Amino acid sequence: MKNTNKRSCVSDGDLLLQYEIGVMESILESKEQYRKVVKAAIAKWVKDFQLGHIEIKTVDDLKKLIELDIELQKDDF
Repeated sequence: MKNTNKRSCVSDGDLLLQYEIGVMESILESKEQYRKVVKAAIAKWVKDFQLGHIEIKTVDDLKKLIELDIELQKDDF
């Protein structure tokens, strides 16, 4: 008699690996979305600065955005 139970054909190690891959894919997708938000915020900050809506004393906001973008990129290498 042929075993048709898929669970018995897949080892626990394989299931754990599949789960971990799914988690990593989800994390990478989230990071990609966060980077899009950060890039848009940086572009908006630069545009507002060019239009004179932001004074030099508020450059710390841009620095924080750039640092966040760099942090999100660290695992991309």
